[in-house]
Amino acid sequence: MSAVNLSNITKKFGNVTAVKELDLKIEEGEFFTFLGPSGCGKTTTLRMIAGFYYPTAGKVKFNDRDMTTVPPEKRNTGMVFQNYALFPHMTVAENVAFGLKVRKLERSKVKEKVKEVLGKVRLEKFIDRQVSQLSGGQQQRVALARALAIEPDILLLDEPLSNLDARLRDEMRTEILRLQRDYGITTIYVTHDQVEALSMSDRIAVFNEGRCQQIGTPTEIYNDPVNDFVAEFIGETNLYNVAYENNRLHCADLGMDIQVEEPLDERLRNQELKISIRPEAVKVSDEEITGLNVLRGKVKIVQFTGAAVHTLIELSKGVQLKVTTLNEGPFTYLQEGVEVVLQLPPEKIRVVPSIRERA
Repeated sequence: MSAVNLSNITKKFGNVTAVKELDLKIEEGEFFTFLGPSGCGKTTTLRMIAGFYYPTAGKVKFNDRDMTTVPPEKRNTGMVFQNYALFPHMTVAENVAFGLKVRKLERSKVKEKVKEVLGKVRLEKFIDRQVSQLSGGQQQRVALARALAIEPDILLLDEPLSNLDARLRDEMRTEILRLQRDYGITTIYVTHDQVEALSMSDRIAVFNEGRCQQIGTPTEIYNDPVNDFVAEFIGETNLYNVAYENNRLHCADLGMDIQVEEPLDERLRNQELKISIRPEAVKVSDEEITGLNVLRGKVKIVQFTGAAVHTLIELSKGVQLKVTTLNEGPFTYLQEGVEVVLQLPPEKIRVVPSIRERA
């Protein structure tokens, strides 16, 4: 296992800066995810760790060893690509053995290692089958097995589940996490899927336009976003502009002063601000609610998704608010057109700087 240390990394392609002044450290044995929209720099960063790209500036270190310009084949990393990059004319065993043969291991050890790693990914009975005859999920496991067979110090996965259907993605998330825990290997995972990031990661780095916006655990990223981009990209949220005036937060969209649990950080007072509150944090009722931050509105849309019910509430001036509640039976669903009372609990509101207007 290796720790990965990226120091002031910048990567340019001509006049385009893909990654800007990135600093982060990934600990040994950690499952670390790069999360962000397309073109944000996450795959470019992964490829610099793999050695496929060299940074324009900055250093890449594995533990204390400078790997900045070390070629990929000398980094002892295992890579799983989005399209799996398997050899269709080879069997499962031949695909998994490929990296071991390149390293000139003895034939008996290659055979032993292939059998062992296919057992780990639960594909022993497919050992002699052509990969072209396998399902997408099985091919994904072959790609994982090939990467793990060489016993890499670091496992790199570039959007490995994007080609699978929803149910298979769920299964493979669990499978990848199980393998990572079994091997205890430092794993870096690239995705634009927030559910994958939140459910699998020890820590997450959220990227946007080449910059890392926030690094933290899934609960930190979700519950305490550092700006409006992170709040909106990670899960659903309600975002409204607010102004800090005369020691109070006023929200013109909602037509009211907003009460929050903690005093506003002085560093935020001269910035453009928004409040963020998650749909599941909003209290909603067709009866009166007392307390702070109480609003009224009308149910516009009700969406049933199985485990939860998503309700869109229309407030005054055409402003809308999203509410999510657990499915506790049809008698609990709000009906479209019904007048409701809402509360935004002060302890659930996050005041964040707005970077979108400046982007």
